[in-house]
Amino acid sequence: MVSSGIIALIRIVGAIFFGFIGVRTGQALAEADSGLTRILFWVLPPVGFTVFGALATPMIVLPPLRRFQAWTQQIRPPQLTLGIAGLIAGLLVSALLTPWLITLPGIGGFMAPLVVSFLLGTLGVATLVSREDEFIEFVGHFAPGLASPNGRGPSEIIVDTSAIIDGRLADIATTGFIPGTLVVSTYVLDELRHIADSSDASRRARGRRGLEILGDLQKGDGIAVRVAEDIFDSQLDVDARLIRLAKKLHAPILTNDFNLNRVAELEGIRVLNVNQLANALKVIVLPGEEMEVRVIQEGKELGQGVAFLDDGTMVVVEGGKRYLNEQLEVTVTRVLQTMAGRMIFAQPKGV
Repeated sequence: MVSSGIIALIRIVGAIFFGFIGVRTGQALAEADSGLTRILFWVLPPVGFTVFGALATPMIVLPPLRRFQAWTQQIRPPQLTLGIAGLIAGLLVSALLTPWLITLPGIGGFMAPLVVSFLLGTLGVATLVSREDEFIEFVGHFAPGLASPNGRGPSEIIVDTSAIIDGRLADIATTGFIPGTLVVSTYVLDELRHIADSSDASRRARGRRGLEILGDLQKGDGIAVRVAEDIFDSQLDVDARLIRLAKKLHAPILTNDFNLNRVAELEGIRVLNVNQLANALKVIVLPGEEMEVRVIQEGKELGQGVAFLDDGTMVVVEGGKRYLNEQLEVTVTRVLQTMAGRMIFAQPKGV
């Protein structure tokens, strides 16, 4: 975003530039006339052009400036630094060759320095930017804090609304298993506020819980939380903005949203799914093992009973209906992995 100070500076520069044009215009008109109109020509064009410059310059300059800012914000700082260094190196080499190039006959003496400067500058940028990983690794030897193990700077993880209101993010963060910084975009915060103000009691409670979780994470010492400003088109939906932010920061997305998960993977963005993590951490059970469960409800099939382990895994007990609301020792018969999670089928022990 362009600050008010920069806008004021643009107005001043525009007023000076167009004011100078007004002075020269008034001077040219005054020299061709005499009398009262000569005085008006000396006064009106400079004043008019100066006012025009102060008012119109921001409207002329700011749109391309904002687009340029949005483009540069998609470039990682190491890439920007190496690109500038490569450009300077290429131009320095071309400057050394210029005294010889300008001696070429005809138009060659004029065109050769320009062409060589362009080519060497482009080659310098391409050469150094392509060695970004080696550069960061080299810098990491002298300043380990500037590079993460993957060689791409301090790691950041972009958090989706679904992962925040899920409630498990705070527990995971306190364990220390989330490396780096959690990045929360301003449009995710706006979506949380909208949910927290919903007329639906359930949605309102989830939104408020999400805001509370973010507040607790910011106050805690377990993990850093950073709010990223919205720099993308407001017409895009939240998922599209998150994907663009992930591409800009070269960071993974932490989410529970199935659709966002699939789209991000298609876009080549790494996804950290809390549900997949929870499934991976569930107790591994093999057929033939024995366990004790409490049957709490009837199953879909005749005579079945349903129990749940502490981690939420469903246990379907064949013939368990008659043991409803009782503790029962069962033997695992098979384990089924589905998209919704893991299901365990068992039968009463000794049957």
